[in-house]
Parts: sequence; C-alpha cells; structure tokens
Amino acid sequence: MYPVSMLNSCINFVFFINAALFYRPIFLSGHRKRKMDKLFTPFKLGHLTLNNRLVMAPMTRSRAEYDGTPADLAVEYYAQRAGVGLIVAEGTQPSDDGQGYLMTPGIYTDAHVAGWKQITSAVHNKGGHLFIQLMHTGRMNHPDNTPHHRQGVAPSAIAPGVQMFTATGMQDIPVPRELTTEEIHSTIADFRYAARRAVEAGADGVEIHGANAYLIHQFLAPSANQRTDEYGGSIENRARFALEVAAAIADEIGAGKTAIRLSPGSQIWGINEGEEGPALYRYLVAELNKLGLSYLHIMHMGNEALLGELRALWAQPLILNRPGKSRESIGDDIQSGFAELESYGQMILANPDFTSRVKTGAPLNSADPATYYGGGVEGYIDYPSI
Repeated sequence: MYPVSMLNSCINFVFFINAALFYRPIFLSGHRKRKMDKLFTPFKLGHLTLNNRLVMAPMTRSRAEYDGTPADLAVEYYAQRAGVGLIVAEGTQPSDDGQGYLMTPGIYTDAHVAGWKQITSAVHNKGGHLFIQLMHTGRMNHPDNTPHHRQGVAPSAIAPGVQMFTATGMQDIPVPRELTTEEIHSTIADFRYAARRAVEAGADGVEIHGANAYLIHQFLAPSANQRTDEYGGSIENRARFALEVAAAIADEIGAGKTAIRLSPGSQIWGINEGEEGPALYRYLVAELNKLGLSYLHIMHMGNEALLGELRALWAQPLILNRPGKSRESIGDDIQSGFAELESYGQMILANPDFTSRVKTGAPLNSADPATYYGGGVEGYIDYPSI
C-alpha cells in the first residue's frame, strides 16, 4: 500500500498534466493575442508614427528603366505593400558608379526623382511610410550591366571571385579599380546628394546599405580592403568610410531620417571580416549610436552573443531580420523586447496583404524565385490577396 499523501500527489500530478494538455490551445491563443497586440500597436519611429511594427526588407527586383528611373509597375508594387509599418525600398544607386546590376533604380537625376515621387505618393496615400535604401555595389559590378560600361570601383583592386548575371548570361566579375582617397571623398558626397534627392522625391528617409558585400561592407572586410591610408588597416580605419557616409547624410537630411543596415558575420561573395569582425562591429555600432540615427537594421547571421552586445550598444530602435524565420515566430523578437521592429523579405514579396494574413492567421502565398529579378507583372504585382 502507498501512503495516502503519495496517492494524492500522484492524482494531483495527473490532473495537472491533463489540464495543461486540455488548456494548451487557450494558453497559446492568449500568447498569440498578446504578441499580435504588440505587433499591431502603432510605433513612434522618430518623426513617423508607424501603423504596426512590420517592415518590408529591401529587395532588388531589377525592373527599373535602363537609365535608372523606376518603372511604372513599381508604383503598384509598393502601393500594394503599404500596409506594413515601414517599407525599405530596393537598393538604389547614389551615382553612375554605384550601379552593379541590370535595371536597378537610381536617385540622383531629375528623372529618378520624378519616378520615385510617384511611388512615395502612392505609398503615403495608402497610409504607409517608405525609406529608400542607398546601395553602392562597389566591386559587385559588371561593366555590361551599366549604361556607362565603366570598371567597378572598390577599396582595393581585389575581385570577389564570383560570377554575376549580365544581359549575356553569367560572367566572372572583373577586378575593380581601387578608389583614390579623393574619390572616396567624392563618393561620400554622392551619398549625401542622393539622400537629399530622396527626400525631394518624398521619401520619409534613407537607409544606408552597409551589408551584403557591397561597397561599405567591402571597406569593413580585410578580404576586400587592403589599403594603407586612413581607410584601411585598423578597425577604426576600416569603419571610417561607413561612419563618414552616415555623418554626411545625417548632416544633409537630419539624423532622424537616416538609418543603416549591417550584416555582421556575413561571408558571401568573397567577404571575410576576419577574427576582428566582432570587435569591429562593436566599435562601429557604438560610434553610429552617437549620431542618433533613426534606426539600425541588422540582417542576423547567427552570432547570438554578438547580436546581444550590439543591441546593448544601440540606444535607438532596432529592426531585426532573421533570414529563414518561420511564420510562427513572427513577432517573437518584438514580444521579448529585443527588437522594436521586424523585417521580412520573401514573405512580403509574395503577400501584398501580409499584415492582414499575419493578423488573422491566414495562409501565406509562396514566393516564386524564378520571377525575383527582371520581367514584368508576373511575380511582381500579380500575387493574390485574400
């Protein structure tokens, strides 16, 4: 015979397990409601009040006109997705030399500004907000992809060792030309000018592309930057270009309209930040924080410890992008208080009514990779809404 107290304990334990299993959907439903409530509570981002905390990540679509003017279809594309709190538009070159891919938009001519004005007006009319991402591709360039057919430029004359798509198919990316110190200063001026034109075009701000192996990221990585002047060598020198670009833009349009995207630890297209990588990002983020920028947008590559350190160094809003994140995890980083906003790419590309689907739990369309780049309506503005 077992003591009565033991039998009572066993009965209580069985009851607790059965009750937990029975009420689990209710517990989960309550958790989901709290998460959705926070996700869809308006958020103050500097001078903007966002309708929710979902952000459309910047995605190259290669559908601009040959001269870099956004095509008419882009107006519908962005307006369809204006339900998210913030749209970060596709990478947009700040100059002729900033272009590396076919049919990407620019923001430095009157025609570019006129094209973007149609987009920003359409997004604002739907109650949305839009930052234009300024992207200088640096050595990620092929002369066949640009109207001027010039050699790509970079911190050092080192090819990335990969191929890229051109009008005649895949080709090796040639060795870039090393920028002179004077040309670096001119490139910073190009970023400043492009930011001013973006605001003239009605953009709510600009996001500096400092990630994904493009020019600013190239300056950060020893595998792409072997300079011996003030822009190469030490952590401070390799971070200098990013900091000077950010400071110039903040001075031009205001820190509250200036943001930056980083991808610490990314090793795509010949980029290797080396053993000093974490220390470099700790220094860079701490220095950027002093500028009081609108937000920091991190594309997370898996180093959770470093991500936590960067979050602690950053006092302004953080947008976090976790590639491959599951639908069930949407809102988790906001609910935990780790990030203020979360960005999504393919999910929003394939679901123009993404916010409604997230809120109601409706199924998501799947993105078609065959239509990501170039083309027309298909895979661009024809994804169905509920």
